[in-house]
Amino acid sequence: MALFGTDGVRGLANGPLTADIALTLAQATAVVLGQGRIAEARKAAGKRLTAVVARDPRISGHFLSAAVEAGLASSGVDVLDAGTLPTPAAAFLIADIDADFGVMISASHNPAPDNGIKIFARGGVKLPDVVEERIEEAMDGEKLRPTGADVGRVSRFSDAEDRYVIHLLASLPHRLDGIHVVLDCAHGAASGASPEAFRNAGAKVTVIGADPDGININDGVGSTHLDKLAAEVVRVGADVGIAHDGDADRCLAVDADGRVVDGDQIMAILAIAMKARGRLADDTLVATVMSNLGLHVAMREHGITVRQTAVGDRYVLEDMNAGGYSLGGEQSGHVIMSDYATTGDGVLTGLHLVAEMARQKKSLAELASVMTVYPQKLVNVKNVDRTRVDDHQVQIAVRAVEAQLGDTGRVLLRASGTEQLVRVMVEAADEASAHDYAHQLAEVVREHLAL
Repeated sequence: MALFGTDGVRGLANGPLTADIALTLAQATAVVLGQGRIAEARKAAGKRLTAVVARDPRISGHFLSAAVEAGLASSGVDVLDAGTLPTPAAAFLIADIDADFGVMISASHNPAPDNGIKIFARGGVKLPDVVEERIEEAMDGEKLRPTGADVGRVSRFSDAEDRYVIHLLASLPHRLDGIHVVLDCAHGAASGASPEAFRNAGAKVTVIGADPDGININDGVGSTHLDKLAAEVVRVGADVGIAHDGDADRCLAVDADGRVVDGDQIMAILAIAMKARGRLADDTLVATVMSNLGLHVAMREHGITVRQTAVGDRYVLEDMNAGGYSLGGEQSGHVIMSDYATTGDGVLTGLHLVAEMARQKKSLAELASVMTVYPQKLVNVKNVDRTRVDDHQVQIAVRAVEAQLGDTGRVLLRASGTEQLVRVMVEAADEASAHDYAHQLAEVVREHLAL
């Protein structure tokens, strides 16, 4: 069974994900990423390789990061321990100091008992599948075992957070003076950096979910639990609420009335603003097949092309890199601004969203009104043959519904990558139609794809 998933290695800490696995994975990473022209040139000049290691606040991050650092140092790699930082901060720092690679210990929006190991290559970019496969193979191979003065050193990256915050502030097109922001940091990795960045950018800041104790990360707070943020925005009379997840690679928002503004709406706002400033490469936005039809309609009205990828921020990023595009993301709040980041950055996204409020002197509700959110209904049809999603009878039913919807909706059938189920998603102009058509198609899937 493959060790790497869609976003690094992830699992229950001290379950499948042990300190032994972390140490061996780090040793294998040193072997594989220690190859290549630049790495070989450094070693030929008598220099050790350098890696940045960071983590989110979950308690298991202590022993996992220690194991990773031990594996790297024992392989002759100098380690800069950046402590608790957002995933995008770790990616930025790898590029900023020209480190050879880096490791982030985090399970993102998962609950505290889980954890994960994300590996970034030189420049702070995610690894392609083929390199992950080589690292996994190297876990059973010969390790690097230098001795004496050739072993790696572990030192504290003392100004890591300051470097990241300065980078965020330098990216802003406008200060945030006069705007009251409520930040929900999910008791996660952005609990320090996000409030500091927003305050330094001029915003008045109220903070919730910023008291991490190692076990409360994502627990009823953050981008997967927006009720508390919405209530706090209304209670204190703030202009906007910004929510991160545990490792702060996501950003969702709520307006002054507590209404949710999702990743699609955030991308719509940023895309239009970036095009107006000449910063939207090729006037193109990259989104996944799950993005709302309303996003496509809004972008078309503003002369912006939408490219679609499979679900997952890594696929968005691959398409952005291949085409040189500057903005992409997912409905879930993973937004990638490639002029400033190599991965989704929730703090960066939130700052730029609020900067548009300040620059245009408009409320978030006014900005979000550029996009009409079409009602979506998702039905998971279990115990069916997911490999037969293209069944002739199923596709006939899909085309019939698409004909009924016309330009006012769409249908998407997706096979689960891990379970025997098919996801049926229907968008329509009204809730009732989306609900009825989704359940109608779900029945067809059950009938024709039953195991």
